[in-house]
Amino acid sequence: MPIHDYGVLKGRVIRGKPERKRATPHYHILVAADSLFHVAVGTRSAEGAPDLLFHAADDFRHPLLEPLSALADGFHPLAPTRESGALDYVRGTLLRRDQMRPLPMELPGPDNDLNEKIDALVERAKDDRAARLYAFGGRWGPEPHRADAQFGFLPGNGVHDVHMNQGNPSGRHAHDNGPWQDGALLMHFPREGRWTALFLAFQSQLWLAEESSTP
Repeated sequence: MPIHDYGVLKGRVIRGKPERKRATPHYHILVAADSLFHVAVGTRSAEGAPDLLFHAADDFRHPLLEPLSALADGFHPLAPTRESGALDYVRGTLLRRDQMRPLPMELPGPDNDLNEKIDALVERAKDDRAARLYAFGGRWGPEPHRADAQFGFLPGNGVHDVHMNQGNPSGRHAHDNGPWQDGALLMHFPREGRWTALFLAFQSQLWLAEESSTP
């Protein structure tokens, strides 16, 4: 079955923080929308090749951007179809596989690892109150009796699976496979008239349309 409660969150970035010590670490982003949200972006795989595939487009242009900008702040469920505005790395026209490259979660030196790439985008958006983050993925919560583990707000509420969600081989993640439900981070800077996009995938995931959504 596909991932649960797929959609897109639109909101203002409050702050972010990387995580390094877990087997499957994430970069955590606190977002203000119609309520507080926690966006958890995976930065390392515990299975197979650990480095995620990464592509960033600093001046991203695509027909889906105009309807996205018209959305109100908050989480918006999306049907798994092209027409809904959902993302699909394989069937859509977002990017090509050869544009992506493995990027370690953390390396010595400046601006050369995944945590730093996400952090630079978060810091840029945090300083611009007009900027809006669009996080595509699966929603969890609201959890009325559980505070968020990273940021402490109540009710716990957030978005995860912010990466390609198809083409997983047989095993623990095969049940997530499905078309038109891929995750990504898009950032709109209206004052600059610019969109930035960040796409992530696991090296184990297939990119053939006939195979990518089959568990």
